[in-house]
Amino acid sequence: MFPPAQFRVYDFNVYPKGNLFISAPHGQLEAILKEPTGERKGVGLVCHPHPLGGGTMHNKVVFRAAAGLTDAGLATLRFNFRGVGASTGVHAEVAGGVEDARTALDYLIGEYPGEDVTLAGFSFGSRTGMEVGIADKRVNRLISIGTPVEKYRDYDFLVGVTKRILFLHGDKDEFCSVESLRSLTDRIPNAEVIIFENCGHFFDEHLNELRQTIRDWTVIEMNHR
Repeated sequence: MFPPAQFRVYDFNVYPKGNLFISAPHGQLEAILKEPTGERKGVGLVCHPHPLGGGTMHNKVVFRAAAGLTDAGLATLRFNFRGVGASTGVHAEVAGGVEDARTALDYLIGEYPGEDVTLAGFSFGSRTGMEVGIADKRVNRLISIGTPVEKYRDYDFLVGVTKRILFLHGDKDEFCSVESLRSLTDRIPNAEVIIFENCGHFFDEHLNELRQTIRDWTVIEMNHR
């Protein structure tokens, strides 16, 4: 076991600092906000995978998803759920994740009132982010990546929802089969499903394709709004 001082240095290297802190009921959420290089056309929020599985806002899928939204012209926010990095609090499963995602969304919209809003989530971030985004009228569209339907069997809150939702999934996802995903998306009127071939849950070898797909879909959807 590392002595305390060494452990703190190691922890800093695993969790690089964000560029802002968002006030939260349990203290603060560490976050990174990035503006697009050109004209801003809206804002985006990206929620990361399960904290107890090593999920952070620096996860490679989350980073590419955020980059795709930024490429589409969105000022994009990603944040650490409670208990991760410099975010305060203790992990509290879906309920805590939903509260944190709502806090991050409120901050983002408060900073950019009246802007077009896209919300994305990967794995645990899908389960928490989709619940928040579906219920909030300010969110225009959603992106669910690696949707863990087999782990969280309470995705029925999405059934019948008319908001546009893009589902991105690997055909070899270790945590949810395509068949299980389809059992959900077939009941969502405006769901669009893109299956990546020879692709697992973490989109290894498909990260650039993931980024481009998110960018292209978001641009098209915003133009058709």
